[in-house]
Amino acid sequence: MPAPARASARSLALMLALSLLFAFVTVACEKQFNQLTMPEQGEEIAVITTNHGVMKIRFFEDKVPETVKNFKELAKAGKYEDVIFHRVIKDFMIQGGDFETGNGLGGYSYKGPGTSIELEVDPELKHIRGAVSMARTNEPDSAGSQFFIVHPESGVDFLDGAYAVFGQVFEGLEALDSIAELQTDPLDKPLTDAVIEKVEIVEFADPEPPTE
Repeated sequence: MPAPARASARSLALMLALSLLFAFVTVACEKQFNQLTMPEQGEEIAVITTNHGVMKIRFFEDKVPETVKNFKELAKAGKYEDVIFHRVIKDFMIQGGDFETGNGLGGYSYKGPGTSIELEVDPELKHIRGAVSMARTNEPDSAGSQFFIVHPESGVDFLDGAYAVFGQVFEGLEALDSIAELQTDPLDKPLTDAVIEKVEIVEFADPEPPTE
């Protein structure tokens, strides 16, 4: 093989090797999505204070932006203050957010009375334990302010793709369990109120490691 041809072949082989190396490094560096990953420093989270304890929620704003905006705006407007979890089913979910009637027939989106938001789902978001998802009627685009939190360890995967998961409880599952254990009436309403005292939207801050 003539010298120029050999040089050209070596250059081509080198370029191919570099391309393969770049592709390998890119794939290796990509973060695989994990719904249970902790929030990053400075990321906005929700802190739900109830009379059974505190739950902290990570949002998935990059996947379901309108649904997250809806919850955040309602929380910032104080709509969830002193609102009950009106429907509690152990080993299924706890549901709240009806700031109008408190019985599951009221509430509306951040856009104002009588409004709702469109169903927004992402295939990577699942109804695992601690998942926070929007409640709705049989109409897909009917979610307003009501939401539910999945209770069982096994999750409720039959809801995947049909309801909009938008958050994940990453701290405070004991509060979820406490509410889910409440005795209820035939309509699944707790006999003693489980109250959302307030919902705060704050920046996540990792606790500083203890100094030696």
